[in-house]
Amino acid sequence: MSRSVPRSKNDDYTDKMATTRRAFLKEQTGASLDNVGKYSIDVSMLPGNIENFIGVAQVPLGVAGPLLVNGEHASGEFYVPLATSEGTLVASYNRGMKLLHAAGGVKTTVSDDAMQRAPVFIFDDAREAREFGEWITENFDSIKERAETSTRVGKLINIEQYAASRFLFLRFNFTTGDAAGMNMVGKATKVACDWIRKIYPNIQHYYLESNFATDKKASQINLLHTRGKHVTAEATIPARLMQLIMRSDIQKFYRGRQIINLASMLSGVNNNGAHSPNAITAMFIATGQDVANVVESSAAAVYAELMPDGDYYYSITIPSLIVATYGGGTGLSTQRECLELLGCYGADKVLKFAEIVAATVLCGEMSLSGAIASEEWVEAHDRYGRNRP
Repeated sequence: MSRSVPRSKNDDYTDKMATTRRAFLKEQTGASLDNVGKYSIDVSMLPGNIENFIGVAQVPLGVAGPLLVNGEHASGEFYVPLATSEGTLVASYNRGMKLLHAAGGVKTTVSDDAMQRAPVFIFDDAREAREFGEWITENFDSIKERAETSTRVGKLINIEQYAASRFLFLRFNFTTGDAAGMNMVGKATKVACDWIRKIYPNIQHYYLESNFATDKKASQINLLHTRGKHVTAEATIPARLMQLIMRSDIQKFYRGRQIINLASMLSGVNNNGAHSPNAITAMFIATGQDVANVVESSAAAVYAELMPDGDYYYSITIPSLIVATYGGGTGLSTQRECLELLGCYGADKVLKFAEIVAATVLCGEMSLSGAIASEEWVEAHDRYGRNRP
């Protein structure tokens, strides 16, 4: 007979209840959870982060650096925490940081910042949907005022409109301070939409989320219209450093980049880079980000160019990097420590963090591309990684 997982109505977030649940699971499955039950987390801090807490899944944490960033929000040297179980990963980013440090650092730029909720309104016909869109444009200031009554931080920037059949899809774009802001914008959009439904005639129905925000999904619209932070990392690497540190000449490196671009087009991927999700995932786990947002955050556009003087320009643009330095999992003990290691915990730090993430991604792109160009990729995994015999 099946039994439900034990819970306490009075206080479910205690070490005692975690122990009770582990004992229950051992009884039900025979699995020992001794290591799962070893943690430094203050369980009383977990409401809002997890349910049915039993312990922790520990991921090895390494550090790469120094990373030299020349950004508008991040400036100087940083030691980057990376949580991963993939051998060679930290070493690869460390090598990329060495190369770009010697080249003068990574220049970073945040171009946009927006978080969305995308309701859909349903009408009798397309003409009514079009007229509703005109009304939305004319009444934006009033909609903005209602939406912002639900938040101290969120600000409604604009409302995009997309018409199809007898539906009008609205993409509410907000800034959300140092929070990732999905829940914040959801609440604000609902307040606005409830007000709209109350005063605008002929609305059959509305759904708060139509899937047009593409939350936790890769999409073309987020490549062109930012979800999270739109950030670019770029650097120019002297040919002599490429040969010295990457053991590859510039021409071979650039030819490989051209082939990657062709293969990316043929395969239809949303990223013509090498492996940006590796850095993003490892940093997300370390710093308490919503790891599922790696799906959107992994989209990227790489551009490379041989300069007239023989040096190599390389940039990567991440158009939908979803990060936070406040709220969610960022305040948990080890995650907060990792953000503090970067000087990125708390208010007015999210753009700094976004620039550090993008700079780290660029270092990994250079390192892996160099390993492939110099034919050292497989050898490195055999020596340091999980391909060991």
